[in-house]
Amino acid sequence: MTALPALSVPDFPSGTILGYPRIGPRRELKKAIESFWAGRSTADDVEATAVALRTRTRTRLVELGLDPSDASIPSDFSFYDQMLDAGCVVGAIPARFAHLVEEATGRLDLAGYSTVARGAGDDLPAEMTKWFDTNYHYLVPEIGPDTEFRFANDRPVREFAEGLAEGVLTRPVIVGPVTFLLLAKAADGSPADFAPIDRLADLLPVYAELLTALADAGATWVQLDEPALVSDSIDASPERAIAALVEAYTALAADLARPARPAILVAAPYGDLGAALPALAGTAIDAIAVDLVRGHLPAGPVAGLETKTLVAGVVDGHNIWRADLGAGLDTLESLKGLGAAALAVGTSTSLLHVPHDVEDEPALDPTLRGWLAFADQKVGEVVTLAQGLTKGRDAVADRLEASRAALANRASAPGVVRPEVRERLAALTPDAFARGEYAVRKAAQAARLQLPLLPTTTIGSFPQTPEIRKSRAAHAKGALSTEAYEAEMRAEIQRVVALQEEIGLDVLVHGEPERNDMVQYFAENLDGFAATQNGWVQSYGSRCVRPPILWGDVARPAAITVAWSAYTASLTTKPVKGMLTGPVTILAWSFVRNDQPLGDTANQVALALRDEIGDLEAAGIGVVQVDEPALRELLPLRAADHAAYLDWSVSSFRLATSGVRDETQIHTHLCYSEFGEVIGAIDGLDADVTSIEAARSKMEILGQIAAAGYPRGIGPGVYDIHSPRVPSEAEVTELLGKAVRSIAADELWVNPDCGLKTRRYEEVTPSLEHIVAAAKTVRATLTA
Repeated sequence: MTALPALSVPDFPSGTILGYPRIGPRRELKKAIESFWAGRSTADDVEATAVALRTRTRTRLVELGLDPSDASIPSDFSFYDQMLDAGCVVGAIPARFAHLVEEATGRLDLAGYSTVARGAGDDLPAEMTKWFDTNYHYLVPEIGPDTEFRFANDRPVREFAEGLAEGVLTRPVIVGPVTFLLLAKAADGSPADFAPIDRLADLLPVYAELLTALADAGATWVQLDEPALVSDSIDASPERAIAALVEAYTALAADLARPARPAILVAAPYGDLGAALPALAGTAIDAIAVDLVRGHLPAGPVAGLETKTLVAGVVDGHNIWRADLGAGLDTLESLKGLGAAALAVGTSTSLLHVPHDVEDEPALDPTLRGWLAFADQKVGEVVTLAQGLTKGRDAVADRLEASRAALANRASAPGVVRPEVRERLAALTPDAFARGEYAVRKAAQAARLQLPLLPTTTIGSFPQTPEIRKSRAAHAKGALSTEAYEAEMRAEIQRVVALQEEIGLDVLVHGEPERNDMVQYFAENLDGFAATQNGWVQSYGSRCVRPPILWGDVARPAAITVAWSAYTASLTTKPVKGMLTGPVTILAWSFVRNDQPLGDTANQVALALRDEIGDLEAAGIGVVQVDEPALRELLPLRAADHAAYLDWSVSSFRLATSGVRDETQIHTHLCYSEFGEVIGAIDGLDADVTSIEAARSKMEILGQIAAAGYPRGIGPGVYDIHSPRVPSEAEVTELLGKAVRSIAADELWVNPDCGLKTRRYEEVTPSLEHIVAAAKTVRATLTA
């Protein structure tokens, strides 16, 4: 590239956010796109909803105090996922989807875009995995040596122009080139020594084209998100990642000088930049956004910051607790010694991870509501801190006092500390965290359960039909009596048990019709939690969840699942699994109190679950599954912090599950993770059977399991439930064939990837039939 003359950098706003919820306060985007998938509406209808949501967001952020003229408002919309969007912009659509690209435009239309995300027919979807240490999932790009990069989709430019036409100068947000490649996987058929980051030099000219197009459209600032820089879990050495960072931002910021590009803000959310900070500061970018909730900055000056704005992420974008505004101002004032050209206030991450507005929760206890800050309140906190930074504390004295009073009220409120819970934890001895030898347990369980080789089961939930949801909603509103509601749920359990027996599954479940969500259900039945009505956040695509709020010490006032499991067992002679959600996942998928160590909170939840498991065992339930799909999710992004996390997370699971007899079989389940990083911890859980996501990745995990010598039962998923596709019997048989070549047959279980709640029976029934048939086929080859 030929360097152009530099132009003075426009002032960065004194306060900003790194992103905003995009699903809509009433999940308008989810409803629109699912209607399109179901054939009830058109792509134009979805686009109209998207336009209205983007307009609503811009208008709302101006109302909350962000300036419409200074690029403080981000433009970060997505129909499904920002990584998929980045791939669409740079033309990096996997070759197997080439037939979906429109010839006239060179782009994916909404149907093609959806197929890449979800799959359809013979088109398998893109792999999906966790986004850093959040409960958001992204679609993994597939990059090979021959992947063609081109400026294929100007949607970020068009959405910027849309805001400008409404009088709002936004800041376009795009996944940065280094993170895009570091999070990608090598396309099938790539050489063994190939890594997607090797293609950086080929990708950068396309990013340069995008930046130029944004500048031509009038954008003054652009935000490139580079969260891979805060993680040690990427598939590259730290040296290679930093070299890529310098290469990328030399090309995009120095070689492509203003006015050929907007000013560049590089955002590094979710953790500590570490050695990447001085490298990034040494490039010609114009601003750096750092996460000061999860990370920190050095005490002294950083070379290169003297020409840059430092955006200090002191408002937590990852949790919903009201900020300590006084402490936030203290932090901001302490940063003046770093020598940055300017200092601005920001959120630590995008507000994608929190709900829209706490004022939209009238049913929450008013005292609790006063402790909380959802996305809109966090915008207000940013505005307050920016005013305090630029005008002085006296200008915001009333808001600082309100913050202090809310924190004091929270600390002294009843239920935040329960002495009886803490005394029970303090009295625990080491034997509360250990079971007997696995070989002894295995023999006792085999004698009790009498299962065939390659036993088949499901992960827990069955489809939640509209009828189930209507009954649950009517019961919640008081329109359906408890007696009538429970009768309807028992009738549904009867249907689910009969279906499983007809299909031929070996270990049955009750299907969880009474559960709205695998975490919220338990939160509603445990002390120390509160549930929201409209606190939706995006998990992936159109999948939204309402994380409960864990605000106080946790206790179980009564049995939660025992009656449902006992009823299910009365309907069949086959083994029935009791279904619980584990302590780590309950924490990961809740908004957790931030006033004590996570390990202490996890052990409180574990004690409540230990009591529940004991009651299930006493009721005759011989198999209990304690799901921990989020075990990898909470793994700290820096390797130095792994050991401490794995110690408390594994210990909490063992505390929950170690009170049972040898003949009671403990299962656990994990999904959408890079398991290789936690294989030792999975072993440490000491579960008798562990089921894991494996279908979408075509059993990539098997090599890691075999290499680790994993010694207990394992169920790699053979049915990708996050896609509407029905896997063929041959497809499942092939996956099982791979599994038996890596795992001892007497330790291998056959199951879907995850629960079936979000699927339809038209998909689930034939898929399970194919699983059972495939298991019989492979079993016959082993016993012949």
